[in-house]
Amino acid sequence: MTLMRRERAGFDFPELWRKMFDNDLEAGGWLRVEEFRDGDTFVIRAELPGIDPARDVELSVSDGVLRISARREERKEHKGDDGFRTEFRYGTFVRNVVLPPGVHEDDISASYKDGILEVRIPTPREEEPEPKKIPISKE
Repeated sequence: MTLMRRERAGFDFPELWRKMFDNDLEAGGWLRVEEFRDGDTFVIRAELPGIDPARDVELSVSDGVLRISARREERKEHKGDDGFRTEFRYGTFVRNVVLPPGVHEDDISASYKDGILEVRIPTPREEEPEPKKIPISKE
């Protein structure tokens, strides 16, 4: 087995080790997401460049967990005077995000723009219970 090498920061890393420690989508790393609140909406953004969201992304909700599953396939062909070469990369990326309690699954919406998948989840307002008055008896 031949180990390809790539220099980074002055060090020579075998390709196998670089892929284990590179944390980017190009190298087959984790699906990066950010989670935050925008008023009464819980927002999840996932970095998914270079994919077709209608074909390559699946969103599902089960038991209060949002599952983002994405598939990426890329194939490049290089033809030149000195020969022909092809490269391909592929992988499946999955990320589960626990949703706030009380979320209605039918209210969840998603959009994709400029390589970013954004999922918006309206969260129910917590109604403060009215204080219960306790009668005082006289003895």
